[in-house]
Amino acid sequence: KLVSQLCSSCCRYIEQQFKKPVILAGPVVPESPKSRLEDNFARILDGFSRNALVFCSFGSECRLEKDQFQELLLGLELTGRPFLVATKPLIGAESPIESAFPEGFEDRTRGRGFVTGEWVQQQLILDHPSVGCFVTHCGSGSLSEAMVTDCQLVLLPNAGDQIINARLMGGDLKVGVEVEKREEDGKFTRGGVCEAVRLVMEEGSVVGEMVRENHRKWREFVLSVGVEDRYVKEFVHKLQALLDT
Repeated sequence: KLVSQLCSSCCRYIEQQFKKPVILAGPVVPESPKSRLEDNFARILDGFSRNALVFCSFGSECRLEKDQFQELLLGLELTGRPFLVATKPLIGAESPIESAFPEGFEDRTRGRGFVTGEWVQQQLILDHPSVGCFVTHCGSGSLSEAMVTDCQLVLLPNAGDQIINARLMGGDLKVGVEVEKREEDGKFTRGGVCEAVRLVMEEGSVVGEMVRENHRKWREFVLSVGVEDRYVKEFVHKLQALLDT
């Protein structure tokens, strides 16, 4: 489900390549969660000021290798900001997840660095006032949830459509900053993670100001009254027109 304002050039390309019409069903606006944030995470997030914390999550299926997990943690440590990382069990690493921490990491980040291997209430975390940045693997569901929040986006795709989503969000729409990766092996570094977070979070950053303004505009559009109904009606109308031809 897409909208023409978000991906008109991509849709035109697909139409040209396959000689078939592309009919868009509109944006998917996530419903507001009915539950409340679990106490253990609420205590963490409540301890920080507005927009101070970086939240990082890679969804329910994406798994990092141990060396990339360590680079991620070290990059977030370098930002000097508080952070919360939610990740699945690592590829080729022993459980618990703490066994894969870089040496000395826990001592250096005590009180500001939090890592969990548990399932988390992502929407509720993104909506919390203390969360100012979301480092995401660029899954469609995560991006839909992030686009309706005030969190700034750092894009760290892993595979498949995540890469396309990251190019769209960071390149075409400019609502986030993608973490740079090495040309020789496609891996990211701690410096790349730190720099991307810095760009979207620092006041006075030209890039940061641009992505914040673009994000604000798209958020207002997606949340505008009637946008879902309008697209669904147009979708049905175009389908009917195809049947009538």
